[in-house]
Amino acid sequence: MEKINLLPADTFIVINNTTLKDDDRLLISMLYQPIIGGLAVNLYFTFWSFLDKHKLMSLEWTHHHLMASMRFDLESIRQAREALEAIGLIKTYVKKGSVNNYLYELYSPVPPHEFFSNPILNTVLYNNVGKVEYERLVEYFKKPKINLDDYTDITCAFTDVFKPVTELPVETLSADIKRHSYRNLELVSKINLDNILSKIPEEILNPRGITNDIKEFIYKLSFIYNLDDFNTEELIRNSVNDQRKIDKELLQQNCRNYFRFENDGKLPSLAYKHQPEYLRKNIQGLSKRDKMIYTFETTTPADFLRAKNNTGTMTKNDKDILTYLLIELNLNPGVVNVLIDYVLKINNNKLVKSFVEAIAIQWKRSNIETVEEAMNFAEQEYKKRKEYANKGKKQSKKEDTIPEWFNQEIEAKKPSETSRKQIEEILKEYK
Repeated sequence: MEKINLLPADTFIVINNTTLKDDDRLLISMLYQPIIGGLAVNLYFTFWSFLDKHKLMSLEWTHHHLMASMRFDLESIRQAREALEAIGLIKTYVKKGSVNNYLYELYSPVPPHEFFSNPILNTVLYNNVGKVEYERLVEYFKKPKINLDDYTDITCAFTDVFKPVTELPVETLSADIKRHSYRNLELVSKINLDNILSKIPEEILNPRGITNDIKEFIYKLSFIYNLDDFNTEELIRNSVNDQRKIDKELLQQNCRNYFRFENDGKLPSLAYKHQPEYLRKNIQGLSKRDKMIYTFETTTPADFLRAKNNTGTMTKNDKDILTYLLIELNLNPGVVNVLIDYVLKINNNKLVKSFVEAIAIQWKRSNIETVEEAMNFAEQEYKKRKEYANKGKKQSKKEDTIPEWFNQEIEAKKPSETSRKQIEEILKEYK
């Protein structure tokens, strides 16, 4: 997707492509917000507020007005908009010029039964809110069961009440009438489904049973469970029923079991790849510390760890540690980067899971959210660690290896040539 630089002077119009109801607010707040976050939901409701009750199109506004009304910077608003696009709540069009003109087309949230049957939305919601809260949400949206055994259906049919008419109405194009509109999730597939299906004999799988709905379902599962062609083929083969058709429920269960087996029982999650914009520091200067903060904030934990390994790859232990930090403890990506850098420096470049977990739990309890908080906390902990180690002992002549950013007086002192080269090397890795 083409990235276009968004400026405060750029204008926008909100288009109502659906019929928005109060129930939609509830669905977005309860089901969508745990996935896309509060800022994205706030942006959707702000777009909605630009529309009068019966208006299909808003007046023209600038993005500067949007920034002023929401009290957020433009980059945060752009990221929130992209989250809404990805989840299917808006569609964005742009007309390029000296000032770009944007159209934001609003769509309704999918109804609860479709949300919970969507393997992507359902799985991510479960992983983000946890088992207990997920079950409460399902229970909230369940239809009440009423015993009708002692009741008789006496509902009138249309013909019981209305008589046939002879005069035909003026022809109306139904496409021009407002309706509840939804957007499907758009995925870039990594699997070649046609090639996969061609390898499964017709004696096992009936090709006529492969509908577009089934294909879309398989694409979604391959995305959420990160499947390749080989895994997908095996899972499909094991999910065919007696009628030689793919059992969707069985396929989803098999995918879930496969992923749990491969990832020690954990479910997948769509997490922020970088430190959230609202938790980033507004970098004013180009000091070494500012550059390090920028690196920690704008590098994904996976890329950061690959670079630290000097191999471009990660071990299973590395992946397990990242999964634990990002999903189990829900630490922010930038904080994870600082933690990894800290542990590698104080533990001879070794990532021992139990050691990392002990430090990470302490950081979680300390409510560390920003990169700067993490760096300051690491500096304090290192000083305590060093003071404790030096009690009753002669200080070792050999200096411990510590991160460059540990020195709080880094701006006051001129760095040595060695220090300068180390910093440049670190920054070079993440550019």
